[in-house]
Amino acid sequence: MDRGFRKIAILATGVFYLASCNSAYSGDNSAPVNAPGAVTAAETAFEVQQMGSFDEPWAMAFEPGTGNLFVTEKKGAIEFLTPSGALGKVSGVPTVSYGGQGGFADIAFAPDYTTSHTVYLSWVQAAENDTRRGVVGLAKLECSSATTCALTGLRQIWHQNPALSTFGQFALRLAFSPDGKYLFVASGEMAKGTPAQDLSNNLGKTVRLNLDGTPAAGNPFAGQEGKAPDIWSYGHRNPLGLKFDAQGRLWDVEHGPAGGDELNLVEPGKNYGWPLVSNGDNYDGTPIPRNSTRPDLAAPAISWNPVIAPGDFIFYSGELFPDWRGNALIAGLKTQSLVRVRIDGDKGIEQQRIKFSQRLREVAQGPDGAIWVVGDGPGAKLLKLTPKS
Repeated sequence: MDRGFRKIAILATGVFYLASCNSAYSGDNSAPVNAPGAVTAAETAFEVQQMGSFDEPWAMAFEPGTGNLFVTEKKGAIEFLTPSGALGKVSGVPTVSYGGQGGFADIAFAPDYTTSHTVYLSWVQAAENDTRRGVVGLAKLECSSATTCALTGLRQIWHQNPALSTFGQFALRLAFSPDGKYLFVASGEMAKGTPAQDLSNNLGKTVRLNLDGTPAAGNPFAGQEGKAPDIWSYGHRNPLGLKFDAQGRLWDVEHGPAGGDELNLVEPGKNYGWPLVSNGDNYDGTPIPRNSTRPDLAAPAISWNPVIAPGDFIFYSGELFPDWRGNALIAGLKTQSLVRVRIDGDKGIEQQRIKFSQRLREVAQGPDGAIWVVGDGPGAKLLKLTPKS
Protein backbone atom coordinates (compact mmCIF):
# COMPACT_ATOMS: atom_id res chain seq x y z
CA MET A 1 0.00 0.00 0.00
CA ASP A 2 1.33 3.44 -0.92
CA ARG A 3 1.87 5.30 2.35
CA GLY A 4 3.45 8.35 0.73
CA PHE A 5 1.49 11.57 0.56
CA ARG A 6 2.50 12.83 -2.85
CA LYS A 7 0.08 15.40 -4.22
CA ILE A 8 -1.09 13.80 -7.41
CA ALA A 9 -3.45 15.92 -9.46
CA ILE A 10 -5.96 13.75 -11.27
CA LEU A 11 -8.76 14.77 -13.56
CA ALA A 12 -12.30 14.03 -12.51
CA THR A 13 -13.00 12.45 -15.92
CA GLY A 14 -13.78 8.78 -15.48
CA VAL A 15 -13.76 9.02 -11.69
CA PHE A 16 -17.03 10.78 -10.88
CA TYR A 17 -20.59 10.70 -12.07
CA LEU A 18 -23.08 13.31 -10.94
CA ALA A 19 -26.81 13.00 -10.56
CA SER A 20 -29.33 15.64 -9.65
CA CYS A 21 -32.77 15.03 -8.26
CA ASN A 22 -35.33 16.83 -6.17
CA SER A 23 -36.92 13.78 -4.60
CA ALA A 24 -36.06 11.93 -1.42
CA TYR A 25 -34.76 8.37 -1.45
CA SER A 26 -35.47 5.74 1.16
CA GLY A 27 -33.27 2.78 1.81
CA ASP A 28 -32.06 -0.76 2.22
CA ASN A 29 -28.67 -2.40 2.51
CA SER A 30 -28.70 -4.06 -0.89
CA ALA A 31 -26.20 -3.69 -3.75
CA PRO A 32 -24.75 -0.28 -4.60
CA VAL A 33 -27.01 1.87 -6.75
CA ASN A 34 -26.59 5.11 -8.65
CA ALA A 35 -29.13 7.90 -8.48
CA PRO A 36 -31.32 8.28 -11.58
CA GLY A 37 -30.16 10.57 -14.36
CA ALA A 38 -26.39 10.18 -13.94
CA VAL A 39 -24.35 12.35 -16.30
CA THR A 40 -20.69 12.30 -17.25
CA ALA A 41 -17.82 13.41 -15.08
CA ALA A 42 -17.07 16.30 -17.43
CA GLU A 43 -20.08 18.06 -15.98
CA THR A 44 -18.78 17.94 -12.41
CA ALA A 45 -17.07 20.91 -10.81
CA PHE A 46 -14.21 19.11 -9.07
CA GLU A 47 -10.49 18.98 -9.48
CA VAL A 48 -9.11 16.16 -7.36
CA GLN A 49 -5.78 15.65 -5.66
CA GLN A 50 -4.96 12.24 -4.23
CA MET A 51 -3.20 12.95 -0.96
CA GLY A 52 -2.28 9.39 0.04
CA SER A 53 -3.96 6.32 1.53
CA PHE A 54 -4.90 4.89 4.92
CA ASP A 55 -5.63 1.48 6.41
CA GLU A 56 -9.33 1.28 7.38
CA PRO A 57 -9.80 4.97 8.18
CA TRP A 58 -12.84 5.87 10.25
CA ALA A 59 -12.73 9.56 11.20
CA MET A 60 -10.74 12.67 10.39
CA ALA A 61 -10.51 16.20 11.75
CA PHE A 62 -8.37 19.27 11.09
CA GLU A 63 -6.28 20.48 14.01
CA PRO A 64 -7.12 24.11 14.84
CA GLY A 65 -4.33 26.51 14.05
CA THR A 66 -2.02 24.14 12.15
CA GLY A 67 -3.98 22.72 9.24
CA ASN A 68 -2.82 19.20 10.13
CA LEU A 69 -5.42 16.59 9.19
CA PHE A 70 -5.71 13.82 11.81
CA VAL A 71 -7.12 10.44 10.78
CA THR A 72 -8.14 7.52 12.99
CA GLU A 73 -7.64 3.99 11.69
CA LYS A 74 -9.99 1.31 12.89
CA LYS A 75 -7.33 -1.16 14.08
CA GLY A 76 -6.08 1.40 16.62
CA ALA A 77 -3.87 4.10 15.16
CA ILE A 78 -3.88 7.85 14.55
CA GLU A 79 -1.89 9.39 11.71
CA PHE A 80 -1.85 12.93 10.39
CA LEU A 81 -1.09 14.77 7.19
CA THR A 82 0.73 18.10 7.43
CA PRO A 83 0.01 21.00 5.05
CA SER A 84 3.36 20.27 3.37
CA GLY A 85 2.22 16.71 2.58
CA ALA A 86 4.31 14.88 5.19
CA LEU A 87 2.84 11.98 7.15
CA GLY A 88 2.95 12.09 10.94
CA LYS A 89 2.18 9.48 13.58
CA VAL A 90 0.66 9.69 17.06
CA SER A 91 1.80 7.46 19.92
CA GLY A 92 0.04 6.73 23.20
CA VAL A 93 -3.22 5.65 21.57
CA PRO A 94 -5.55 3.35 23.53
CA THR A 95 -5.87 -0.38 22.91
CA VAL A 96 -9.04 -1.07 20.94
CA SER A 97 -11.27 -4.11 20.55
CA TYR A 98 -11.08 -4.61 16.80
CA GLY A 99 -13.52 -6.58 14.67
CA GLY A 100 -16.75 -6.11 12.76
CA GLN A 101 -17.66 -2.46 13.33
CA GLY A 102 -15.50 -2.30 16.45
CA GLY A 103 -12.23 -0.45 16.80
CA PHE A 104 -11.01 3.13 16.86
CA ALA A 105 -13.82 5.57 16.14
CA ASP A 106 -13.88 9.38 16.33
CA ILE A 107 -11.46 12.21 17.08
CA ALA A 108 -12.49 15.76 18.04
CA PHE A 109 -10.45 18.75 19.15
CA ALA A 110 -11.71 20.46 22.32
CA PRO A 111 -13.41 23.86 21.92
CA ASP A 112 -10.44 25.43 23.74
CA TYR A 113 -7.85 23.29 21.96
CA THR A 114 -5.52 26.13 20.98
CA THR A 115 -4.79 26.76 24.66
CA SER A 116 -5.58 23.39 26.31
CA HIS A 117 -4.27 20.99 23.60
CA THR A 118 -7.04 18.62 24.69
CA VAL A 119 -8.35 16.08 22.22
CA TYR A 120 -11.37 13.78 22.64
CA LEU A 121 -11.39 10.23 21.28
CA SER A 122 -13.87 7.36 21.06
CA TRP A 123 -13.16 3.66 20.62
CA VAL A 124 -14.47 0.17 21.36
CA GLN A 125 -13.09 -1.52 24.45
CA ALA A 126 -13.15 -5.16 25.51
CA ALA A 127 -15.09 -5.88 28.71
CA GLU A 128 -15.74 -8.95 30.84
CA ASN A 129 -17.08 -12.28 29.51
CA ASP A 130 -16.42 -11.58 25.82
CA THR A 131 -18.43 -8.37 25.81
CA ARG A 132 -17.44 -4.92 24.59
CA ARG A 133 -18.60 -1.34 24.75
CA GLY A 134 -17.83 2.04 23.31
CA VAL A 135 -15.91 4.53 25.42
CA VAL A 136 -14.93 8.20 25.18
CA GLY A 137 -11.66 9.55 26.55
CA LEU A 138 -9.63 12.73 26.54
CA ALA A 139 -5.90 13.43 26.47
CA LYS A 140 -3.35 16.12 25.77
CA LEU A 141 -1.79 16.12 22.31
CA GLU A 142 1.90 16.96 22.55
CA CYS A 143 4.07 17.19 19.44
CA SER A 144 7.86 16.98 19.58
CA SER A 145 8.34 17.56 15.84
CA ALA A 146 6.31 18.38 12.75
CA THR A 147 5.53 14.68 12.25
CA THR A 148 5.73 13.20 15.77
CA CYS A 149 2.97 13.61 18.35
CA ALA A 150 1.88 11.75 21.48
CA LEU A 151 -1.26 11.46 23.57
CA THR A 152 -0.48 12.06 27.25
CA GLY A 153 -2.67 11.71 30.31
CA LEU A 154 -5.30 9.71 28.45
CA ARG A 155 -8.32 8.94 30.63
CA GLN A 156 -11.78 7.57 29.98
CA ILE A 157 -14.69 9.86 30.81
CA TRP A 158 -17.78 7.99 29.53
CA HIS A 159 -18.83 4.54 28.37
CA GLN A 160 -21.77 2.72 26.84
CA ASN A 161 -23.79 0.77 29.36
CA PRO A 162 -24.31 -2.16 29.37
CA ALA A 163 -21.43 -3.91 27.61
CA LEU A 164 -22.75 -6.58 25.24
CA SER A 165 -21.43 -9.53 23.25
CA THR A 166 -21.37 -7.89 19.82
CA PHE A 167 -19.10 -6.26 17.25
CA GLY A 168 -21.87 -4.19 15.68
CA GLN A 169 -23.25 -0.65 15.61
CA PHE A 170 -21.39 1.25 18.29
CA ALA A 171 -21.62 4.61 16.41
CA LEU A 172 -19.51 6.78 18.81
CA ARG A 173 -19.52 10.03 16.84
CA LEU A 174 -18.61 13.16 18.83
CA ALA A 175 -19.89 16.74 18.52
CA PHE A 176 -19.43 19.83 20.68
CA SER A 177 -22.28 22.28 21.19
CA PRO A 178 -21.73 25.63 19.42
CA ASP A 179 -21.19 27.37 22.78
CA GLY A 180 -18.42 24.87 23.60
CA LYS A 181 -20.04 23.84 26.89
CA TYR A 182 -21.26 20.33 26.07
CA LEU A 183 -20.11 17.14 24.39
CA PHE A 184 -22.70 15.10 22.48
CA VAL A 185 -22.08 11.42 21.74
CA ALA A 186 -23.97 9.25 19.27
CA SER A 187 -24.39 5.88 20.99
CA GLY A 188 -25.48 2.97 18.78
CA GLU A 189 -27.69 0.13 19.98
CA MET A 190 -24.99 -2.49 19.27
CA ALA A 191 -27.22 -4.30 16.74
CA LYS A 192 -29.60 -5.37 19.52
CA GLY A 193 -32.63 -3.22 18.68
CA THR A 194 -34.63 -3.12 21.88
CA PRO A 195 -32.11 -1.21 24.04
CA ALA A 196 -32.85 1.87 21.93
CA GLN A 197 -36.30 2.12 23.58
CA ASP A 198 -35.10 1.31 27.11
CA LEU A 199 -34.43 4.52 29.02
CA SER A 200 -32.50 2.73 31.75
CA ASN A 201 -29.45 2.43 29.45
CA ASN A 202 -27.61 4.74 27.05
CA LEU A 203 -27.60 2.47 23.98
CA GLY A 204 -29.42 3.70 20.88
CA LYS A 205 -29.29 7.22 22.28
CA THR A 206 -27.75 10.61 21.77
CA VAL A 207 -26.19 11.66 25.06
CA ARG A 208 -25.28 15.15 26.30
CA LEU A 209 -22.31 15.44 28.63
CA ASN A 210 -20.30 18.09 30.37
CA LEU A 211 -16.78 18.32 28.99
CA ASP A 212 -15.56 16.06 31.82
CA GLY A 213 -17.93 13.29 30.71
CA THR A 214 -20.52 13.68 33.47
CA PRO A 215 -24.22 13.96 32.52
CA ALA A 216 -25.16 17.57 31.77
CA ALA A 217 -27.70 19.31 33.97
CA GLY A 218 -31.09 19.75 32.36
CA ASN A 219 -31.04 16.57 30.28
CA PRO A 220 -34.60 15.39 29.53
CA PHE A 221 -34.66 12.42 31.92
CA ALA A 222 -32.33 13.68 34.64
CA GLY A 223 -33.63 12.94 38.12
CA GLN A 224 -36.22 10.42 36.93
CA GLU A 225 -35.98 7.07 38.66
CA GLY A 226 -34.67 4.26 36.49
CA LYS A 227 -33.72 6.53 33.58
CA ALA A 228 -30.19 7.24 32.42
CA PRO A 229 -29.31 10.87 33.20
CA ASP A 230 -27.08 11.35 30.13
CA ILE A 231 -29.83 10.74 27.52
CA TRP A 232 -30.67 13.61 25.15
CA SER A 233 -32.73 11.63 22.60
CA TYR A 234 -33.48 7.95 22.00
CA GLY A 235 -34.78 5.39 19.50
CA HIS A 236 -31.63 5.59 17.34
CA ARG A 237 -30.10 2.64 15.50
CA ASN A 238 -26.57 3.29 14.23
CA PRO A 239 -25.85 7.03 13.93
CA LEU A 240 -22.51 7.42 12.15
CA GLY A 241 -22.69 11.20 11.79
CA LEU A 242 -23.47 13.89 14.37
CA LYS A 243 -23.20 17.59 13.52
CA PHE A 244 -24.54 21.04 14.40
CA ASP A 245 -25.77 23.30 11.60
CA ALA A 246 -25.21 27.05 11.34
CA GLN A 247 -28.41 27.67 13.33
CA GLY A 248 -27.08 25.62 16.24
CA ARG A 249 -29.39 22.66 15.59
CA LEU A 250 -28.12 19.10 16.08
CA TRP A 251 -28.53 16.52 13.28
CA ASP A 252 -27.52 12.90 12.78
CA VAL A 253 -27.28 10.44 9.91
CA GLU A 254 -27.94 6.82 10.76
CA HIS A 255 -28.14 3.45 9.11
CA GLY A 256 -31.51 1.76 8.76
CA PRO A 257 -31.89 -2.02 8.50
CA ALA A 258 -32.76 -3.31 4.98
CA GLY A 259 -33.77 0.19 3.99
CA GLY A 260 -34.52 3.37 5.86
CA ASP A 261 -31.23 5.25 6.26
CA GLU A 262 -32.08 8.58 7.89
CA LEU A 263 -31.07 12.19 8.34
CA ASN A 264 -32.63 13.42 11.60
CA LEU A 265 -33.02 16.74 13.35
CA VAL A 266 -32.13 15.63 16.89
CA GLU A 267 -34.15 17.34 19.60
CA PRO A 268 -34.18 16.77 23.38
CA GLY A 269 -36.41 14.06 24.77
CA LYS A 270 -37.69 12.88 21.40
CA ASN A 271 -38.08 9.23 20.39
CA TYR A 272 -36.79 8.48 16.88
CA GLY A 273 -38.59 5.19 16.68
CA TRP A 274 -36.09 2.37 16.32
CA PRO A 275 -36.94 -0.54 16.39
CA LEU A 276 -40.67 0.25 16.60
CA VAL A 277 -40.77 1.89 13.18
CA SER A 278 -38.49 2.31 10.18
CA ASN A 279 -38.73 3.09 6.48
CA GLY A 280 -36.89 -0.20 5.95
CA ASP A 281 -37.51 -3.83 6.90
CA ASN A 282 -35.60 -6.48 8.81
CA TYR A 283 -32.77 -8.27 7.00
CA ASP A 284 -34.79 -11.50 6.99
CA GLY A 285 -37.54 -9.74 5.05
CA THR A 286 -40.04 -9.37 7.86
CA PRO A 287 -41.73 -5.96 7.69
CA ILE A 288 -41.34 -3.13 10.18
CA PRO A 289 -44.15 -0.58 10.58
CA ARG A 290 -43.37 2.63 8.70
CA ASN A 291 -42.61 5.93 10.39
CA SER A 292 -45.90 7.29 9.07
CA THR A 293 -47.84 4.83 11.25
CA ARG A 294 -46.57 6.50 14.43
CA PRO A 295 -47.02 10.27 14.23
CA ASP A 296 -46.21 10.44 17.94
CA LEU A 297 -42.59 9.52 17.12
CA ALA A 298 -40.02 11.81 15.50
CA ALA A 299 -39.91 11.27 11.73
CA PRO A 300 -36.70 11.57 9.71
CA ALA A 301 -35.98 14.75 7.78
CA ILE A 302 -35.26 12.48 4.81
CA SER A 303 -34.86 8.73 4.42
CA TRP A 304 -33.41 6.58 1.65
CA ASN A 305 -34.52 3.39 -0.06
CA PRO A 306 -32.29 1.92 -1.44
CA VAL A 307 -29.80 2.98 1.18
CA ILE A 308 -26.84 5.31 0.83
CA ALA A 309 -25.14 3.68 3.88
CA PRO A 310 -23.78 6.92 5.39
CA GLY A 311 -20.26 7.05 6.80
CA ASP A 312 -20.37 10.61 8.17
CA PHE A 313 -21.41 14.08 7.02
CA ILE A 314 -20.72 17.79 7.30
CA PHE A 315 -22.66 20.99 6.84
CA TYR A 316 -20.66 22.89 4.26
CA SER A 317 -19.77 26.48 5.22
CA GLY A 318 -16.82 27.34 2.98
CA GLU A 319 -16.15 29.85 0.21
CA LEU A 320 -15.00 27.51 -2.57
CA PHE A 321 -18.50 26.11 -3.25
CA PRO A 322 -20.78 29.06 -2.36
CA ASP A 323 -23.92 27.43 -3.77
CA TRP A 324 -23.47 24.56 -1.31
CA ARG A 325 -23.34 26.60 1.89
CA GLY A 326 -25.66 25.14 4.50
CA ASN A 327 -26.05 21.87 2.58
CA ALA A 328 -25.35 18.51 4.19
CA LEU A 329 -22.63 16.56 2.37
CA ILE A 330 -22.92 12.88 3.27
CA ALA A 331 -20.24 10.25 2.63
CA GLY A 332 -21.98 7.26 1.05
CA LEU A 333 -20.55 3.77 1.52
CA LYS A 334 -23.02 1.65 -0.41
CA THR A 335 -23.53 4.22 -3.17
CA GLN A 336 -19.83 5.16 -3.37
CA SER A 337 -20.96 8.76 -3.57
CA LEU A 338 -21.01 12.15 -1.92
CA VAL A 339 -24.69 12.89 -1.34
CA ARG A 340 -25.69 16.57 -1.20
CA VAL A 341 -28.85 17.42 0.72
CA ARG A 342 -30.45 20.86 0.96
CA ILE A 343 -32.07 21.66 4.29
CA ASP A 344 -35.51 23.26 4.10
CA GLY A 345 -36.73 23.99 7.63
CA ASP A 346 -36.76 20.61 9.36
CA LYS A 347 -36.71 18.60 6.12
CA GLY A 348 -33.97 17.44 3.79
CA ILE A 349 -34.16 17.41 -0.01
CA GLU A 350 -31.54 15.48 -1.94
CA GLN A 351 -29.86 17.58 -4.64
CA GLN A 352 -26.97 15.55 -6.04
CA ARG A 353 -24.98 12.35 -5.86
CA ILE A 354 -21.38 12.60 -6.94
CA LYS A 355 -20.07 9.17 -7.78
CA PHE A 356 -16.60 7.98 -6.73
CA SER A 357 -14.60 4.86 -7.49
CA GLN A 358 -14.50 3.84 -3.80
CA ARG A 359 -16.81 3.60 -0.83
CA LEU A 360 -16.67 6.85 1.14
CA ARG A 361 -16.16 6.53 4.89
CA GLU A 362 -15.57 10.14 5.94
CA VAL A 363 -15.85 13.74 4.73
CA ALA A 364 -14.35 16.93 6.18
CA GLN A 365 -14.08 20.60 5.26
CA GLY A 366 -10.59 22.02 5.08
CA PRO A 367 -9.56 25.43 6.48
CA ASP A 368 -9.65 26.88 2.94
CA GLY A 369 -13.10 25.46 2.16
CA ALA A 370 -11.84 22.47 0.17
CA ILE A 371 -13.76 19.22 0.65
CA TRP A 372 -11.79 16.18 1.77
CA VAL A 373 -13.08 12.61 1.49
CA VAL A 374 -11.49 9.31 2.41
CA GLY A 375 -12.49 5.84 1.35
CA ASP A 376 -13.24 2.72 3.34
CA GLY A 377 -11.12 -0.33 4.10
CA PRO A 378 -7.46 -1.15 3.42
CA GLY A 379 -5.66 1.24 1.10
CA ALA A 380 -8.48 3.80 1.22
CA LYS A 381 -7.60 6.90 -0.80
CA LEU A 382 -7.63 10.37 0.70
CA LEU A 383 -8.85 12.95 -1.82
CA LYS A 384 -8.94 16.76 -1.76
CA LEU A 385 -11.72 18.31 -3.85
CA THR A 386 -11.60 21.88 -5.17
CA PRO A 387 -13.54 23.67 -7.95
CA LYS A 388 -12.35 23.19 -11.51
CA SER A 389 -10.29 26.14 -12.71
